[in-house]
Amino acid sequence: MEWVEIDGSYGEGGGQILRTAVALSVITGKPVRIHRIRANRPNPGLRPQHLHGILALKKLSNARVKGAKVGSTVLEFVPGRAEPKHIKVPIKTAGSITLVLQALLPAMAFVGGSFEVTGGTDVPWSPSVDYLRHVTLFALEKMGLRAEIELRRRGHYPKGGGLVLGRVERWEERKPLVALEWRKIERFAGISHATNLPAHVAERQAKSAEEKLRSLYSVPVEIEREVSRSLGPGSGIVVWAETDSLRLAGDALGKRGKPAEVVGREAAEELIEQLTPRKAVDRFLGDQLIPFMAFTGGEIGVAEITNHLVTNVWVVEQFLGRTFEVEGEIGEPGVVRVVRKAEV
Repeated sequence: MEWVEIDGSYGEGGGQILRTAVALSVITGKPVRIHRIRANRPNPGLRPQHLHGILALKKLSNARVKGAKVGSTVLEFVPGRAEPKHIKVPIKTAGSITLVLQALLPAMAFVGGSFEVTGGTDVPWSPSVDYLRHVTLFALEKMGLRAEIELRRRGHYPKGGGLVLGRVERWEERKPLVALEWRKIERFAGISHATNLPAHVAERQAKSAEEKLRSLYSVPVEIEREVSRSLGPGSGIVVWAETDSLRLAGDALGKRGKPAEVVGREAAEELIEQLTPRKAVDRFLGDQLIPFMAFTGGEIGVAEITNHLVTNVWVVEQFLGRTFEVEGEIGEPGVVRVVRKAEV
C-alpha cells in the first residue's frame, strides 16, 4: 500500500490540512498518513472539531483509521468504498459545524448523501453558516454542484446546540469556474441575527452595516433581521455583495460589551475591504474553492492570497500532482488557475 505522506505542520499548519487531506483520500481512494499534526500550535494534535470531520469521512467511506483521538499527532486514514449515506455529526460543544462541512462536502460531492450536524453555527475562527449557505454554495452551484444547507437552530460559543441539515447531489457535470473580476454590484444582501437576545440587537447591527454600505455605494441594501432561541445567547451579521460574477462577503460576531453598531460596521468594513481590489473572489472563499477547482479547471481572481489558500494548494498537489498556478504574493490580490485538471 502506497501512502500519501502529509506534514501536518506545513504552511498554515492548522486543521485545514487534515480536512482537505482526508477528503481527498476519500475522493481518490489513496490512503493518507498525516504526521506532526498542528505541531506549531499551542495545543498540538487533533482537537475535537477536527476529529468530528475525520469520523464523518470515515463513516462516508467505510475507512480504516488509526490515531483518531484528541491530542493525536499522527493519523492514518485508509478509505474503503464511499457510498451515499446520511451522516450524523453530534459535536457536543460549540465546535464549528462549517469546518466539519468543509471536510464532508468535497467528498460527499462525489457520492451524494445527506447530513445532520449539531454544534456551533456562528463561532470565531471559522466561516459562519450563513456564509457557507449564501456565498460558498452559490459559487459551487456555478461549478455544477448542487447542495442544500438548512439552518434549524443557531449555536454560539460556548454552549453550541446549533443544528444544520443538508444534502448533496452527486456531482455529475463539473463546470470550470472562471471568475476573475467583478464589474458591477447588483445589490447588497445579508442576515443579521440575535439569539436569546432582544430584537433591537439584530436591528442595530443591520442598520449600522446598511449605513456604512450606503455611504459608499448607491445600490440597494437588503439585510434580513432574524431573532431566535437556542441554548445560549449570541449575535452576528453576514453581508454580501451580489456582483455580476460571484458573491463577496464580510461578517462579524457580537460579544458581551461590544455594541451592536460596532458589529454591523465591522462586517460592512470587511466586505468593503474585499471589494476594493475588484477581484471576483474574497479571501475566505479562495481557499474553500481549491479542492473543488482541482476537478473542474478554471481560474479565479482573489482579493487576497492567504496562507490558507497556498497551504490548500500544496495539500491538493500531494495527491494529484501539479494542478495549480498561483500568481501573486501572500497578503496581496492575485490569480489562481488550474494548469492540469484532475480526473476521477
